[in-house]
Amino acid sequence: MDRSKLAPADIAHEFAGRINRRSPDAIAELMTDDHVFVDSLGEMRSGRERMQIGWAGYFAMFPDYTVEVDRTLSDGHVVVLLGRARATYAPDGVMREENSWELPAAWRSVVRGGLVAEWQVYADNSPVQEIIARAGGKTGRPDRGLPR
Repeated sequence: MDRSKLAPADIAHEFAGRINRRSPDAIAELMTDDHVFVDSLGEMRSGRERMQIGWAGYFAMFPDYTVEVDRTLSDGHVVVLLGRARATYAPDGVMREENSWELPAAWRSVVRGGLVAEWQVYADNSPVQEIIARAGGKTGRPDRGLPR
């Protein structure tokens, strides 16, 4: 399929859908080689392979991570998805109700050639950090599975 003919908003929604399937391989298929990921604290990571490994690490910590999109704003190749993110912190694989979270979030994507060149997360992750600290995990970065 020639993705370059698809609307950028369709590509962004497909990317979010692949995140919801929790498949790092499928997510990586929609990334440019020089893909840039920016977390909710403004830290950048780049490269398709690094991010494929990073998503696998993130899903190991948050095995039910889900993106729920309520609204889409598009301006050329830039697409903003508004909605909610939810997951359960389960680094040991055990899903505990008290380690679940849900929060408002937004995702900004830049689409180039039918692939996602940039994916940026906007969210207040302090509730997630509190759950990690309470559960005895390392505090500070709920995205620590993502390589730098």
